[in-house]
Amino acid sequence: MAFKYAIALTGGIATGKSTVASLLALNGMRVIDADTISHQILDASHEWVRKTFGDEYVKANNKVDRAKLGQYIFSTSEAKKQLEDFLHPKIKAEIERQSEKQDNFKFPYLIDIPLFFENNNYDIKQSVVVYTPEDIQLERFMRRNGFSQEESKRRIASQLPIDEKKERATWVIDNSKDLKHLQNEVEIFVEKIKEKYL
Repeated sequence: MAFKYAIALTGGIATGKSTVASLLALNGMRVIDADTISHQILDASHEWVRKTFGDEYVKANNKVDRAKLGQYIFSTSEAKKQLEDFLHPKIKAEIERQSEKQDNFKFPYLIDIPLFFENNNYDIKQSVVVYTPEDIQLERFMRRNGFSQEESKRRIASQLPIDEKKERATWVIDNSKDLKHLQNEVEIFVEKIKEKYL
């Protein structure tokens, strides 16, 4: 059975989840990355993308143009649902396969799942949320992606509010300050896990 030792790692858009995942790995934690898995599956399904959404969403090298496709599906709820219905079962099956392998070590590992609370798709009991206040989240997202304030707000609003995720999490890693503070937060979290399981 999958997910026995799993901890869901989640957060919101631009709260710094990828940075935290890297820092956790540097601190010796094992991380399964749902985003990496979804990118691999999406590229492997480029023919389906071409047939479903059109040639303009697949680059010459048969990689899916994720930025272009993202803009389209975020503005068309029907297309978003179509893509999710196609991708999610495949992503889940691959995460379960990797999770069963990790469970053999009998020690916690993280599964980086962006929409853990939204989709309620994984039977994982414990979670850690990377938290950034909403105003900082918006500012970071605009700076990182170059989107307008309106587009950025729309994308952030497509997820549960970060404060709600914080309430529901088992643990919180605060990313409202600088990198040094974040590194410290990650180390504290890793220590808590080791104390509990070692």
